Amino acid sequence: MSQVHYEVFVRATPVAPWRLEIATEDRAHAISTAEEMLADKRAASVRVTKETLDPDTMEFNSLTLLTKGVPDNERPRKVRDPSADPVCSGPQDLYNTPARETLQRLLDDWLRRNRATPFELLHRPDLVEKLEASGMEVQHAIQKISVPESQVSGQPVHDIIRSYQRLSSQAIERVIKAGRMQLFPKIELSSFADMAKSLSASPDRLFIMGGAVAGHIADKPTWREKVDALLDLIDHAPEDPQPRALCYVVIEQPLAEIVGSRAGLADLVGGEAMDLGASLAALVRIAAPREVDAMIAMDKSLARLIPELTGAAKRLGDRMDKGDFKVLGTALARRVVNELTGPRRLRPADARGEIDILRALAMTLTASTGRLLSIDEVQRAFIERSKAIVTADFVSAYLGEGDSIANEVTALVKLCENVAGSQNRRQAARWLSGCITALRFEKDFRASTESASGRLAHLAALQRSVMRADLPEKETREMVAKIGEVGGLIEADVRVCAQLARAPVPPMQKLSALLKIAGGEAAPVGPAADRAKAEAMKLMRDPAVRADLLGSPENAQKMKPLLQQAGLLAA
Repeated sequence: MSQVHYEVFVRATPVAPWRLEIATEDRAHAISTAEEMLADKRAASVRVTKETLDPDTMEFNSLTLLTKGVPDNERPRKVRDPSADPVCSGPQDLYNTPARETLQRLLDDWLRRNRATPFELLHRPDLVEKLEASGMEVQHAIQKISVPESQVSGQPVHDIIRSYQRLSSQAIERVIKAGRMQLFPKIELSSFADMAKSLSASPDRLFIMGGAVAGHIADKPTWREKVDALLDLIDHAPEDPQPRALCYVVIEQPLAEIVGSRAGLADLVGGEAMDLGASLAALVRIAAPREVDAMIAMDKSLARLIPELTGAAKRLGDRMDKGDFKVLGTALARRVVNELTGPRRLRPADARGEIDILRALAMTLTASTGRLLSIDEVQRAFIERSKAIVTADFVSAYLGEGDSIANEVTALVKLCENVAGSQNRRQAARWLSGCITALRFEKDFRASTESASGRLAHLAALQRSVMRADLPEKETREMVAKIGEVGGLIEADVRVCAQLARAPVPPMQKLSALLKIAGGEAAPVGPAADRAKAEAMKLMRDPAVRADLLGSPENAQKMKPLLQQAGLLAA
């Protein structure tokens, strides 16, 4: 290597380390390589440096010439003080939302087997005793959370385990002691309002009310019945603001855990085998029933994609429609957004169905923006999800095998219409453009057994859909031109325009047919439309045709929009 050379470094992802791609003595080659890798999305970031050898020290001095792509925003990892307490330092810390979510994750199998939520576990003495007697469940949960916390905090893992063991023992003892003291009252619907009023001034009102509510739903065998029982309590809540708020704060916790779990949601909406797409659609319908119903009224096809709410699910949706459980509504919407940005497929076995459910979610979530989420949050989620549907694997599954080129192009247009984000739309346009500009597209349309007029109309509709898809201008222009070119070849094969001009039909009928071709309605814009326009101009010079147009206001009125569409009359 000479005294001066150039090095190209790349990062595959924004958080990946830099790695050396090439070293070269050609500055232009180094910069062009970096630009190409960034443009082809083979790298998230690129950097080109000039390395100059110092003959005295025999070391290279580095000068950065180019840095592009995702900025380097790496921040030093925050390390907790090794002497600090664990995230949860007392039993009361287990009752906040993040802690209950952690309990759900750590004890998911056990909770599902016992058909219980973390809220119930933290308030029911019988469940706590059952968990304590189960053997290694608590110990395994503590180990699962202690190891990653040790890696973050730098504390010895055994110290963290001992802290959580002490915490779990205290929490278990607290609930069991409350049970022995009969601290949790038994709820009767008729006296529930009075009970809530009597607890509203107690310093332990959240814990006591939680235990009473958990006991009230303990014997319900299904998630649906648990939700019904919780909503019955809301129906009987007091009208006074303070005790009513106490009821809502406590009852919203188990509701959120039931609706947020897969098993709970499936039981609630009556779909045991729901995929992720149907589950998310059900969540949106519960959180925003009015907006979803409005969208279904506008587009009936959504009705088969979004599960119908009945029974307890409908009761909950009606409550949320009235403005109740605002925290729950936002939490459900955020769960939908988080799943959309995650890696799981919405319809694992049905790629085309995935596009349909994604469109349904986009329409309904967008309709509910402002009440549940901001429009920016929704847009970011669908831009992120769109990255997954323009990958080679998804497109291959989406198109399948053995389908006709016409069906493939139609499917790809639909894909383009449902992609969000400029980069994703550009990638989708590449897939569509590759299909339309391929030789197979021209060969299959020209060799089709369908009538020439049918093929031309199909191409015209396809051309219009490409122009409506809001794809990048360059790719759109190329695809529109190619479709027009194929339409011109089909018209030339059969001489559609010439045959129309000689057809033994009334002149006005011929003119109407030619103008529909010339205006891009019955054939794509391009050579076929140009030839139709030329034949229409010849026909309009016929004195008999001109007399029909000028002498009959009815004929003139019918032809006016066609003449304007063909560009033969000013709008």
